[in-house]
Amino acid sequence: MWKMSTEALRRRALSGPAMGSRWSVLFHAGGDVDETALTSRLQSAVDRVEQQMSTWRPASDLERLNAAPIGLWVEIPHQLAHVLATALEIGRLSQGAFDIGVGDLVRAWGFGGGARMPDSGCIAMLAGRPSFEPPKTLQLDPAGCRARRLAPLRLDLSGIAKGFGVDELAREMREAGLSSWLVGIDGEMRAEGTKPDGRPWTVAHEKPTQGEREILGVLELSGAAVATSGSYRHQIEVAGRRLSHTMDPRRGAPLENDLASVTVLTETCMAADAWATALMVHGASEGPALARRLGLAALFVRTDGEVVATWP
Repeated sequence: MWKMSTEALRRRALSGPAMGSRWSVLFHAGGDVDETALTSRLQSAVDRVEQQMSTWRPASDLERLNAAPIGLWVEIPHQLAHVLATALEIGRLSQGAFDIGVGDLVRAWGFGGGARMPDSGCIAMLAGRPSFEPPKTLQLDPAGCRARRLAPLRLDLSGIAKGFGVDELAREMREAGLSSWLVGIDGEMRAEGTKPDGRPWTVAHEKPTQGEREILGVLELSGAAVATSGSYRHQIEVAGRRLSHTMDPRRGAPLENDLASVTVLTETCMAADAWATALMVHGASEGPALARRLGLAALFVRTDGEVVATWP
């Protein structure tokens, strides 16, 4: 643990590779902080998340579960069990808009390379298999840290793992004895405490305009996390059409609706990450209604530019 010195606080910025992007940390501290040791701790934290939850690493714990025979219990790390349980609960509360069982759909559409239009029979076969119904598809034993698939579905945690990675950065900062910081991975952010002048940490809210980087507004964070899901940045081209990277599990196809982006503020970045996706899938009408019903703080930006906020 590092104790704060009495000398003037200095702004520190640390970063490293994470999940195809970069993690970043901002904080103010005296000269008694070992930046090399702290960077190593933070990098190890995000590396553990990736080793457990990546769909790009054949040896990850998630891929071991995906490759296991149907019905066979597989031992998994506590962190992965926690994320799976949270994902299933958000899947249930979102009425299937957030579903980690879309891995086969993601592959069928060629996300990650070779984008293509699957045939209607393939889509019909893969859609409508909600993983949040444990008796039918995925069963967890949290106490025993094990899981088993009860149906031939492929799990994909890309809509929640990055947020959990941010939470792990936050945990490491706390365990290092630091009480005020801003941590993030590719726009998913979490803040604790305030800056030395007493002001909260600020995060830019990007205008959801394809090909442009403009600021729509600024969010102030302290003791909270924020995540954004949008259809304007990561897209694939299929048959001459630009399609969102977000999958609509109910239709079995990339998302196409009247929302450009959804930003969610919650206590943990894992929850913000998942709920941003779920509300994005619900669209400009159902999304705000669900957010209000569940007491979620969210900012919806429609494709026509209209902004709707739901603050509890």
